[in-house]
Amino acid sequence: MRDSKVDFDTVLELGASLPGVKASTSARGVALKLKGRLVACTAIHSSAEPNSLMVCIDLPARDALLAKQPDAYYMTHHYRSYATVLVRLAKIGRQELRNLLEEAAQFVGVKNAKKTSRRPEPGKSRRS
Repeated sequence: MRDSKVDFDTVLELGASLPGVKASTSARGVALKLKGRLVACTAIHSSAEPNSLMVCIDLPARDALLAKQPDAYYMTHHYRSYATVLVRLAKIGRQELRNLLEEAAQFVGVKNAKKTSRRPEPGKSRRS
């Protein structure tokens, strides 16, 4: 259920309010990043519908969203192999978008932590 109009300005506003998330705009659209890793951005591939947002999310959560709300969430062949979901901004409410972006930031943060935890401490190799 939509609780107010959602657009890319809303995405930037909500994203920038999340801890550690930086919002940016460019000629290609908006992007939200956490420690340099993409959380969400304007869906720019030609297969995406206009006014769609691409959000990074784990595959089980994506499948649940697609099954529960196919009018708001969708997938194209191009994005299928990525841990992402496409969102029709006109079909999602502000609070639902906030929740989705929080989940996405957590997902990206966990992925980042796993990658970082594999790095050896300075001065030590992985084989020691």
